Amino acid sequence: MRNQPRNHKLGQTAAVLFGAIVTAVVMMSGAPVAALETDVCRIEVLVDGHPLTEYAARGTTYIEAMRGREYALRLTNLIDRRIAVALAVDGLNSIDAETTSAAKASKWVLGPYETTTISGWQISSTDARRFFFTTEEKSYGAWLDRTTNLGVIEAVVFRERAPRPTVGQWLGARAGEAPAPAKRKRRSAEGESDGAEKSAAADDLAATGIGRRVDHRVRRVHLDLEDRPAAELRLRYEYRQQLVHLGVLPSPEEEEALARRERATGFFGFSFAPDPFSRGR
Repeated sequence: MRNQPRNHKLGQTAAVLFGAIVTAVVMMSGAPVAALETDVCRIEVLVDGHPLTEYAARGTTYIEAMRGREYALRLTNLIDRRIAVALAVDGLNSIDAETTSAAKASKWVLGPYETTTISGWQISSTDARRFFFTTEEKSYGAWLDRTTNLGVIEAVVFRERAPRPTVGQWLGARAGEAPAPAKRKRRSAEGESDGAEKSAAADDLAATGIGRRVDHRVRRVHLDLEDRPAAELRLRYEYRQQLVHLGVLPSPEEEEALARRERATGFFGFSFAPDPFSRGR
């Protein structure tokens, strides 16, 4: 099934799935920009609608997290058949916040050459809550007590086995709700930190929070997917200080020194070499 946006001027759609024959959730689009991609799918991280710069280093792709800023994930289908994308932020499925294998995960469905933007965790059939960059301690993963995979965004893409028209029925507001995250007891203030040093370290590392509620209508569809994923795309995000420590970005001091050296010349004007032994005589 497909998404039915409230504002009919909004563009295309996406979807949510379960298993080999799957149930999927659908949504809205934007123009594609060069980014991390395979021949099947492209993923971009957007802040204020603009893709963040990506850096290839250490065998992966990094982006610089922007502290306190909301962000969205834009997916683009690059082939002529439908795909289903298992999309996780900090190891939490963007549809139901569960931690499963990609094959079993709920997925977003994109039609041929379709683009869609995921702006947050889907909390019902009509609403999502925004992704935003924060610290480990204030992250959604910490609230759920699932902090193993903070700092990573991953999309695993499955192709539809045999494209055919979707048959299904619209889901009601309650029946169509994505499963809510299991209720967990929030950690006490004492349990949130093992000491000032650990707290300070966690406060320096980027993670994703669950923010304000936004309109995001979805519906479920059924797809017969191929058994093996067609593509896997993985992004790591850190604040600038950590990217410098990892060697992904140069330090400000190094940048300044290198800029000075780039301006260096071998000759300027004419003179003789000074004689240090003749000074003061």
